[in-house]
Amino acid sequence: MTFTDTTEKVIVQPDILNETAAIVPKAHEPFDVARVKFSQDYQLLHSLEGRWRVKIERLGYDPDYASNLVAILEDSNVIGQVRCNEAAESLIIEYNYEEISPEQLREYILLSMEEADRGYLLTTKAATAPTSHEINYWERLGIPAASLALALVAFPLELPPLLVGGLILAACLPAYGRAWQAISEEKQLTVDFLDSLAITLSAAQGHFIPPAFMISLIESGEVIRDVTARSSERQTLDLLDSLGKYAWIEQDGTEVQVPLKEVEAGNIVIVYPGDLIPIDGKIIRGQGLIDQQKLTGESVPVHREVDDEVYASTLLVEGQLAILVERTGNNTRAGVVVELMKAAPVHDTRVENYAAKFANIAVLPTLLIGAGIFAFTGDLARTTAIITLDFGTGIRVSVPTAVLAGLTYAARTGVYIRSGRAIEMLAKVDCVVFDKTGTLTQGNASVTDIQVTAEGVTPAEILCLAASAEQGLSHPVAHAIVQQAQQQGTATKTCEEWDYRVGLGVVAQIEGRQLLVGSSRFMKTEGIDISASEQFKTGGVSLAYVARDGILIGVIMYADPIRTESPGVIAELHKQGISTHMLTGDVQQVADAVAQELGMRRDEVHAQAFPERKVEVVQQLKAQGKTVAFIGDGINDSAALAYADVSISFAAGSDIARETADVVLMDNDLSGLTHAIGISKEVMDIIYQNALIVGIPNLGALAVGVLFALDPLLAIIINNGSAILAGLNGLRPALGGEKTTYRDAANV
Repeated sequence: MTFTDTTEKVIVQPDILNETAAIVPKAHEPFDVARVKFSQDYQLLHSLEGRWRVKIERLGYDPDYASNLVAILEDSNVIGQVRCNEAAESLIIEYNYEEISPEQLREYILLSMEEADRGYLLTTKAATAPTSHEINYWERLGIPAASLALALVAFPLELPPLLVGGLILAACLPAYGRAWQAISEEKQLTVDFLDSLAITLSAAQGHFIPPAFMISLIESGEVIRDVTARSSERQTLDLLDSLGKYAWIEQDGTEVQVPLKEVEAGNIVIVYPGDLIPIDGKIIRGQGLIDQQKLTGESVPVHREVDDEVYASTLLVEGQLAILVERTGNNTRAGVVVELMKAAPVHDTRVENYAAKFANIAVLPTLLIGAGIFAFTGDLARTTAIITLDFGTGIRVSVPTAVLAGLTYAARTGVYIRSGRAIEMLAKVDCVVFDKTGTLTQGNASVTDIQVTAEGVTPAEILCLAASAEQGLSHPVAHAIVQQAQQQGTATKTCEEWDYRVGLGVVAQIEGRQLLVGSSRFMKTEGIDISASEQFKTGGVSLAYVARDGILIGVIMYADPIRTESPGVIAELHKQGISTHMLTGDVQQVADAVAQELGMRRDEVHAQAFPERKVEVVQQLKAQGKTVAFIGDGINDSAALAYADVSISFAAGSDIARETADVVLMDNDLSGLTHAIGISKEVMDIIYQNALIVGIPNLGALAVGVLFALDPLLAIIINNGSAILAGLNGLRPALGGEKTTYRDAANV
């Protein structure tokens, strides 16, 4: 099979522009023809009637541009679904071939590329940021605010006491409801009962401002607490949604596009380069290079041919496959991961109600003291003062305020923490489990070294020849070699002949000499002796072989490089006494090499760990009493993420991992992990400080109230004043400075 150059140079013609204007989205600024970059080009890699696959290199390294381009293309009235595969630097575009000609489509793509470059749409960060819960603030806070406003003007305006008192009691209805629920369902007197009783008694005595202020504080705290919560029910994730809406199946020798949900076992599905494989099955025709990273965690694409198994959600990088369908939807291997994730326990994600934990214990003693004082003195005002001095009001306000301030500061510095519970668990974390590929490492191949195996050849020459043969391929290793040549300013040579063997390598003729670049299996198939390369095999790298005229002249060593910030993050976690573990689908030798570079112990490494094994490791660590954080970005990580005490992913991770995660690192910088832990510890320290700020004045006032008469108004001032001080102290996390970025430190 011989490939030809498919690059299409697209030139803007005025008449085409006029015709294309009809499909340009009306929502965007009109195109200025003079500003169009006439030199832009792209590669049309594959085309069917109604479906194109195009390659645009910028998609591979600029996620904001990719997001903008997809959104702009989908905004057309003749383009249907657009899917972007950053790894293959390609777009799959499905369009209405009856309404737009190929020439017009090419022109529209070019114009869309120009607009995406100007960046009119939201960036990836904004697009991936989860939305907050919808809370009806007017319904929750309207009556308490109105009661406080009315109480403030009641005396000067001589408003009827019944009106003001009635509105205060109406504002207290949610507290009455919570108190009754605790009594009827839990058989317990809670701080809500104590607060409701204090507010009722105070209002009944004609003291309106203190109880109105008290109920406003209480309900504000409850609202803030709910704002810091994530939905307690995990979103139902449909695997089919992430794979696309349609699949191509073979019927009577022709290819037919059908809805993916209608594909059944026994069908033959056709998959083209750049497509996600939508089902589990066996290859019956063709061969291809498949990126399984998101499913298995393997960092290097694998070659698959007839009779090999392939799995849904993996990416066909190169080749074309006819697959006999065996399993679909949630019955696929990826679907089992989703089901496993859905079965994970779901928690109340609001910050734990420390008021309920601490103040509820004091409810009964406070009531008994108040009843005793009333029985002894008959003074209802003094009794009301004692009941007012609870510890719940201040903590109910200050705890969620501190959490909300922490969440706000974290989001401002590129870390999205979804809930109050995540803050609590992060502060307790003593064990972090990392997925390797794409988390501790960059998730893509990169040239690390070039070794010569024949005399008269230099590393620069080997790189030049390999890059000349590999240019134009979408294979990750080919991309790494070409990129290395570009970085070194190496000029490539012209291939007189060129033949690509899927999953093996390239045969090229350069300057009249035959050149082979590819795998060890390719070399053996072609009869090339590679024994001279044995000395270069190490656990952390893979080899691409370069042979000329039947003789091995050198090897190019490549690996999935670790993130520049990873060593610093691991070292900081160890410094804080937090243990680390690494899980990977790679073999033990590769995993050990990465762990050694990161400063992790061998017993902390778990190789060839598939999704079920990852869950087992997390559960085993939790059974040992560890508070476990898991960080990963693939479909294969989603189940482990769901079972961990706190889960972390990247904004650029798979949809399912990002949805499962409690914490999303928006900058795709692993330094955000230690930053999030630091914020959480600060928030919890402030919460403990607030317990003292609230507790000491109220305990002192309670002692005074028992021994001497304490005015109810003074009691409410002490109680609410300490609550305000604690609330102000709770705002301190929002004043945090810049986060420490180990990536920057590593690059200096």
